[in-house]
Amino acid sequence: MKAIIFDEKLRFVKDCPVPKPEKNEALIKTSMAGICNTDLEITKGYMGFKGILGHEFVGVVERVSGKARYLIGKRVVGEINCGCGECDYCVKGFKNHCPDRTTLGMTGKDGAFAEYMTLPVDNLLEVPEHVADEEAIFTEPLAAAFEITRQIHIRPTDKILVLGDGKLGILCALVLNLTRADVTLAGKHEKKLHIARDQHVKALKIEHLEIAKKYDIVVEVTGSADGFKMALKFVKPKGTIILKSTVAEGKEMNLTPVVIDEIKVIGSLCGPFKPALRAISRKLIDVKPLISGIFTFDEAKIAFYKAKEKDTLKIMIDFRHQQRGDSKQRDDG
Repeated sequence: MKAIIFDEKLRFVKDCPVPKPEKNEALIKTSMAGICNTDLEITKGYMGFKGILGHEFVGVVERVSGKARYLIGKRVVGEINCGCGECDYCVKGFKNHCPDRTTLGMTGKDGAFAEYMTLPVDNLLEVPEHVADEEAIFTEPLAAAFEITRQIHIRPTDKILVLGDGKLGILCALVLNLTRADVTLAGKHEKKLHIARDQHVKALKIEHLEIAKKYDIVVEVTGSADGFKMALKFVKPKGTIILKSTVAEGKEMNLTPVVIDEIKVIGSLCGPFKPALRAISRKLIDVKPLISGIFTFDEAKIAFYKAKEKDTLKIMIDFRHQQRGDSKQRDDG
């Protein structure tokens, strides 16, 4: 099968063996997969992963080993963490923190940038018929945005600042805007900020932000090692900083302001798929404006270059079509 493998460099191969599902796993034929900033960071050394990349996908179940054969033929998305099912974390429903977990395309499990992949059937969620493949791919990053609403109680009176206008930053702002809080998105790219404004989110360039500690919650999604230092400039004393960025680069930081202002700092990563898919299905959030380009596998190398460009949002690889004439690219960023 065709696959994109990282082993100190990216390789685009056409002779990778098709994986075999283990007990209670499904074999999924990948329809489309999205390139995430985490995938790009892995190519810089983040996580030390070697194998097939990719964790944002939509596909069709072809075979099931064990239970849940009703999924065969169904179009699905899937949660990326695979727990042991037996430890205290898994028993309490926190498989994302299972010490023995594998993570799709990141830790111990080949990912979605291939014609076929496997995941436990318990990780899968059926996609409604009216949701397009291009929309369904956003379930995983949108779930990461919804995780914030599970971690902290957000009041309508809260002032929230989202720092970073990349894919996840925009999605976080759109999700938090559903809470009726006072949400502002700050970034560097006018075209990206316009996407949030079109869905009734206040958005402005970072240089136009008043440097003042006036926000109850600051969500750091800059993708920069300096993002936490920046967040400290805007969060109120006794406020909360939500950290979303995952970067390969390390950075020294002064934590004294956290102590003095009694700031609560919360790391936030993966989140719940059901509310994310429901928000897409019910058109509560329009994800299509975030699509910057769709490429075939044969154009995957170009897709990775495109994904690194500053004005780019979501780049997808379409495994359904292999001819150049079937691919489509968008320049509306």
